Amino acid sequence: MKSICVYCGASRGAADQYGAAARAAGAAIAGRGMRLVYGGGRVGLMGIVADACLDAGGAVTGIIPDFLAVREVAHQRVQDMRIVETMHERKQQMADLSDGFIAMPGGIGTMEELFEIWTWSQLGRHDKPVGLLNVGGYFDPLLAFLDRMAAEGFVEQRHRDMLAVSDEIEVLITAMAEQDHPGAVAALTRAQV
Repeated sequence: MKSICVYCGASRGAADQYGAAARAAGAAIAGRGMRLVYGGGRVGLMGIVADACLDAGGAVTGIIPDFLAVREVAHQRVQDMRIVETMHERKQQMADLSDGFIAMPGGIGTMEELFEIWTWSQLGRHDKPVGLLNVGGYFDPLLAFLDRMAAEGFVEQRHRDMLAVSDEIEVLITAMAEQDHPGAVAALTRAQV
């Protein structure tokens, strides 16, 4: 992987551990010589991960829609800042420029980005790894629900297993780099349509 996209909150969260994890993620990405691709903001965990990557000498690409550039205040230190018109353009460029995707703690937008990119992988639109940085057990309830979805037959186990999970950034990146893509969801038969 030469570049990795990080989805995370425009908030710092309620605990210091989230900021510490964002700093560790930015530094780890830079330390591995990879480019950070992210949502372009200077606030919250987004700003922390970008600052940490830049401070460690890493390359950063920010992608932000024009209507959020003021609201999230586009990061002034990021030289490769791409201003787009829509959220769809933002997500497509992030996907196109990245060789893997990590979701850190965040809110609704982070969840939406995670599930969309994971769905694209399940459907065979890309074969790039997707992971969760499970800081302080933040994603434990979500992981339990995903297991329930698989147990109830709504998600194939091989697709559930596509999601790499760790509470340590270095372990997570290594697991993602070593992951074999399980293949797209089977085509629907006429009976299923």
